[in-house]
Amino acid sequence: MSEKFDALSLEHRRFIEAQKLFFVGSAAADGRVNVSPKGQDSLRVLDGNRILWLNLTGSGNETAAHLKQVNRITLMWCAFDGPPQILRVYGSARVVHPRDAQWVEFATVIDPPVGARQFIAVDIDLVQTSCGYAVPLYDFREERRALSLWAEKRGPDGIAEYWAGRNTLSLDGLPTDILEAPE
Repeated sequence: MSEKFDALSLEHRRFIEAQKLFFVGSAAADGRVNVSPKGQDSLRVLDGNRILWLNLTGSGNETAAHLKQVNRITLMWCAFDGPPQILRVYGSARVVHPRDAQWVEFATVIDPPVGARQFIAVDIDLVQTSCGYAVPLYDFREERRALSLWAEKRGPDGIAEYWAGRNTLSLDGLPTDILEAPE
């Protein structure tokens, strides 16, 4: 029931673009595996083997810490309407912070709002589709504005303060590099 591909096809890209929600999975060599839901206008398929995702400020910063330790990532989309399908991409990724030179380039692809924390540049080495027969049907109503309003209220200085207090270490105590000086 599943199929494997070396790259995203046009059909895969259309499927990804139609979804309102995706999940990110990452893990270091030891410790907890993190799976995180993502939404808003925060992802672009650059080509068949590359995805750019804008990671917004959140309560944790697990993906950045994991990628610093072990360079692997999985992204997953489920069809919550229409024909059933699950699509996963597996690969490696690198974290690009606002202080990094490539931030400006990526910001032309996805406009970073207040609270944008990192771009995650994903290099895909495997695409897998599966049936999704057990995924329930849901109707999308609207994007939540809570995170955007929270970040706008705090502003850049408040966001930096939040990062310092909550985003410098993973749940397992791994560093995220969120506040390190540029190399």
